[in-house]
Amino acid sequence: MEPWEMREWFADVLDALNRHHLDDLRAFLHPGVRRAHLPAGAEAWIAEYAELLHGFPDWQWKRIHVLVEDDRLAVHLRGGGTHTGPFAHVAPTRRRVNIASFAMYRVEHGRIVEASGTDDAAQIRAAIA
Repeated sequence: MEPWEMREWFADVLDALNRHHLDDLRAFLHPGVRRAHLPAGAEAWIAEYAELLHGFPDWQWKRIHVLVEDDRLAVHLRGGGTHTGPFAHVAPTRRRVNIASFAMYRVEHGRIVEASGTDDAAQIRAAIA
């Protein structure tokens, strides 16, 4: 993909995330996607995102920066939502959470095959503890 195509592709990924449509998100993930320090596979990624949405049904991501180099993306996002459901064994606090997220992705044939970045779940847990 050309850099402009990769940016448009990532805009579609964000759209799937923000619409909370897990099947659409799955289409952007290689079934065996490798994630640094997290369980591998698209289904593990989807399950973790579903857990986030269960705890924060209004969760939204906002793109701050996206840098493209060859088959790689460097992404800075802001994410936020209100803790109205259980998350990570914590009962709803009704706290509004806003986090910074930094990630690196490698993309092949329109699917993320490798991902690494900040531990968003740890930031969220800290904000609701």
